[in-house]
Amino acid sequence: MTTIEAALANFESTPDTVPGRFNTFKHRGSTVIADYGHNPDALSALVKTLSTLPAKTRRIVLSAAGDRRDEDIIAQGKIAGGFFEHIVLYEDACLRGRPENSTFELLQQGIQAAEPSSKKQTIETIRGEFNATQKALDCCEPGDVTLVLIDQVDAALAYLQKACKEK
Repeated sequence: MTTIEAALANFESTPDTVPGRFNTFKHRGSTVIADYGHNPDALSALVKTLSTLPAKTRRIVLSAAGDRRDEDIIAQGKIAGGFFEHIVLYEDACLRGRPENSTFELLQQGIQAAEPSSKKQTIETIRGEFNATQKALDCCEPGDVTLVLIDQVDAALAYLQKACKEK
């Protein structure tokens, strides 16, 4: 086995090796994935990967960077709305000059334009990244998959590491 093959065979995407890139945690029998993907292409790739994982409920904690184009924020909402049964939207440090509630409104436009993944879809809006993350964690049940799109990478990963002690 070559050095590259050996490295790839043993590679794990952890908060220490690749912070904010598909970092996986276990919480109350569920899988929680943290990623810094904040554009439609990144979210599409994450959804494609998550579609290969069995899940009782698919949940996302989602925000949008305020300096993105409106159509990109709407597209993120549409992707989320077409795949996840439980969507927790948040606004926090990522407003980047946009007025409050504007990313909520654009994401919700996209969600409403999507063909929902199930007839029973829950959408919540919450202020604060960690409030939204905790709301999602509180809902986790065995077999769920939760994607947390983090904004404050180091602080969010530290929060998840502390909160996601397998119980």
